[in-house]
Amino acid sequence: MKKSILVGITLALIFFLRTESVRGQTLDDKEQAKLAQALPQSEFSREKTSVASERDSMPIAIGVESGNGGLNQESEAIGLTQNLGEERARAETKDDGVPDDTVGEWDPWEPFNEKTFGFNRQVDRFLLKPVAKGYNAALPDPIRAGIANMFDNLDVTRRFVNNILQLKFAGAGQELARFAINSTVGVAGLFDVAGHLFDIAKSDRDTGQTLGVYGIGHGPYLVLPLLPPLTVRDFFGFVADEAMYPLSYFIPTGAVIGMTATETISDRAATVDRF
Repeated sequence: MKKSILVGITLALIFFLRTESVRGQTLDDKEQAKLAQALPQSEFSREKTSVASERDSMPIAIGVESGNGGLNQESEAIGLTQNLGEERARAETKDDGVPDDTVGEWDPWEPFNEKTFGFNRQVDRFLLKPVAKGYNAALPDPIRAGIANMFDNLDVTRRFVNNILQLKFAGAGQELARFAINSTVGVAGLFDVAGHLFDIAKSDRDTGQTLGVYGIGHGPYLVLPLLPPLTVRDFFGFVADEAMYPLSYFIPTGAVIGMTATETISDRAATVDRF
């Protein structure tokens, strides 16, 4: 399992380093191409206007008409420039306050992502979804809910650590309280007593969010085998979150794989009508 994670990190780094060197140039070229369509027309308008103003024998109305035409075309060029500026500004006003590197649906690895998405789709169609349907048919709702609650309770380390790193101390306190109550009164997390009886809500934070809080951009869109769609930032966050899973350090590798498979099936069964 750890070897597969390391291989994934290596692939992501190779793709990221190859793409970062050309990303800025690609975005600048797109902006210059748009401006190039408007600026020549604007320069021609200004030249035409200046020639008309030098002809004293021509009626003033003609000069005004020509000047208005030039102003209209110049306004189009200025408007285009402003739109490009606004597009770049919107990239810096995301929810996490971090400049968004994926402006314009930037997907430089589209061929790879499409093939991987197709592979994941077939795995889900012929393997994961049928198993999830059988899981729903075999187990009643209370048991499925209890299993989901148990896995959620075990994921407390990720939420607690990232609340601390994001300076969300109230959220970190909520996570500790939820874990203590659900692990005892809730019978090892099978029942969400903290949520239902004490109204202590979950404060869900992950490492991808934490990296964004500290100024790390999203990076390109990335689809890897058997993983949900991510960005480069969220991929590294996902690896860090997996490293925080507590039981992986205390139980055999086979048991970890079995629990991971069960959790994956449980999550898929909860959203069996969607992909």
